[in-house]
Amino acid sequence: MSSKNGRPEGAGESGEAPVAEQLAFIRESVRKAKAPRARPRTWRGAELAAELPVARVLVDKGPVHLDRLWDYAVPAELDAEARPGVRVRVRFGAGTRNVRGGRREGGGLLDGFIVERVAVSDYSGPLAALAQVLSPEPVLSPALLALCRAVADRYAGSLADVLQLAVPPRHARIEAEPSPAPLAPPAAPAAGSWARYPTGPAFLQALARGDRPRAVWTALPGPHWPDELARAAAATLASGRGALLVVPDGRAAARVDAALTELLGTGRHVLLTADTGPEERYRRWLAVNRGSVRVVVGTRAAMFAPVRDLGLAAVWDDGDSSHSEPHAPQPHAREVLLLRAAHEKAGFLLGGFGCTVEAAQLVDTGWARPLAAERETVRMVAPRVRTVGESDEARDAAARTARLPSVAWEVAREGLTRGPVLVQVPRRGYVPRLACERCREPARCAHCAGPLEARGAEGGLLHCGWCGQEARNWHCAECGGARLRASVVGAGRTAEELGRAFPSVPVRTSGRDHVLDTVPDRPALVVCTPGAEPVADGGYAAALLLDGWALLGRPDLRAGEEALRRWLDAAALVRGREAGGTVVVVAEPTLRPVQALVRWDPAGHAVRELADRAELGFPPVSRMAAVSGPPEAVADLIGMAELPPGTEVLGPVPVPPTLPGRPRRQGGPPPGEHWERALLRVRPGQGAALAAALKAAQAIRLARREGEPVRLRVDPPDIG
Repeated sequence: MSSKNGRPEGAGESGEAPVAEQLAFIRESVRKAKAPRARPRTWRGAELAAELPVARVLVDKGPVHLDRLWDYAVPAELDAEARPGVRVRVRFGAGTRNVRGGRREGGGLLDGFIVERVAVSDYSGPLAALAQVLSPEPVLSPALLALCRAVADRYAGSLADVLQLAVPPRHARIEAEPSPAPLAPPAAPAAGSWARYPTGPAFLQALARGDRPRAVWTALPGPHWPDELARAAAATLASGRGALLVVPDGRAAARVDAALTELLGTGRHVLLTADTGPEERYRRWLAVNRGSVRVVVGTRAAMFAPVRDLGLAAVWDDGDSSHSEPHAPQPHAREVLLLRAAHEKAGFLLGGFGCTVEAAQLVDTGWARPLAAERETVRMVAPRVRTVGESDEARDAAARTARLPSVAWEVAREGLTRGPVLVQVPRRGYVPRLACERCREPARCAHCAGPLEARGAEGGLLHCGWCGQEARNWHCAECGGARLRASVVGAGRTAEELGRAFPSVPVRTSGRDHVLDTVPDRPALVVCTPGAEPVADGGYAAALLLDGWALLGRPDLRAGEEALRRWLDAAALVRGREAGGTVVVVAEPTLRPVQALVRWDPAGHAVRELADRAELGFPPVSRMAAVSGPPEAVADLIGMAELPPGTEVLGPVPVPPTLPGRPRRQGGPPPGEHWERALLRVRPGQGAALAAALKAAQAIRLARREGEPVRLRVDPPDIG
């Protein structure tokens, strides 16, 4: 530039012409650069793909009335990348009025998956074009799509909701990384501790041959079950197929992960849990999807892991509530793995220390075979179980004034001379519930009538469990008494009292706020809530299962089954009878779950429960669905649905309201609303028809925007 007039040197007085030529050149260059893109995300005027110019897309939008495939035009520039299974972005909701040049435009951008490419669309109107191919990585295989479709149909949900559970969010940087090359199949493992079961070695041999055995496994107590699951996966891997192992929580997954690493080494399996983080989890998921890894162990979300050539689907402790997905359509891991085993022609293993009624039904129908040890072996490895009932406590002066009955105190004192002692308490906290000492009337808050709680030992302060306000100068509204007693004692208060009873022994707690993984093999009292029991090195010397009535007294059909499962999980951590292991359960000894614990016979308990359910017509013998919502909406949906012949409608009954200051329970109404719930029951074989009828009625109501929405749940875990 010249310093005199700011014009380019050599431009002269008529410098406007060169400037105009430069601008024209720039405009022409820009036009040439933009021409191939043809308005990305609308592709107006763009040429379509020469072959299969229509993509059928599953839009990532959850409502059931939109649960279908939508046709989109494929621009020629996206032809190579727009393959079935890839993620795309499309415009949705433009309507038929916004059409330009024969191409629909407008609408919001949504993510989706290409399901297939076709030559001609069934829709006669103008199509919108694919806006963008987000990634060329095919993440939705035909097998995974078929599984998600089956799960959506079974649970009356939308395919988009199931895919949100099955396919993790994308991380572009992780997709650019290569996955390791797959390793050659290992040799078949030895039977190991499977030899304790009469049919255990044969089960492993069938998996190694490439067969598809199906078994319900009642595991022996002790620490061997992670290694046994790992050997089943290794036998499947030896046949050139994959294995999927689903466990309730991260602690169990870590134990199986360690057993697989010890048995197979590194590089042959992956661990899929929430603790790994989203990027690392996606990296491992991609390795499975690409076929680099054939064995997966993980928690609930791993039930959809895209394992190539699945040969074994296994689930451990299927009665644990963690296996039930809280997000719509709320599938259960056991049922998803049953569908996978049937669709992908794979073996199936359902294991645990206990036995659910659903597992007993699989054996009763002949779909699976029982896999259990002989009674002599069970008696040898199981601990001795002693009971303390109401009559025993009435004769025991110590039980009326102290936290532990005399029998439990003596067992704890003797066990502490040999190692740690486990104490299971049904509820956490200090004193979760209080009552009047004189008339036993529950202590209520004067402000909101909520239950009063003692949250700690300092000062004896009382707080409301609903509104949180402190209660001062409390007096009973019935008798005027001013003294309180504990109606339910929590883990915190139990730990404090045991610390005073055994002052020279350390007391450790494990619960929701802080869960211990392991404890050393030295004397200690370990107080925990159900499901938070740490593993003791060498096993516990004894275990005390307190307040059994709190578990057995729940108003639920599964109360007895759930109490027995929690007791068995805790007692299985205790040393065997020959090593002096003893378990004391404080519950009425004549009750069926208590007797099943004493005999260590969970399968027999499940068989008797199944017979009772069959006589009463309750699941799993029948199929049920729950419809919850405002009373008018519930009645409207049931009246609109074309239910299968013979459908029984139980209820409706009021749903417990969400109280002020309390979090909303899963499936509960919003604060201030009053809901009802109706149960629909059908005969065996009509579950699919019931789910389809409810889904169709829900779709019609959503499409017409008629009334308040309702909540559907097929096979609800709690039916009262």
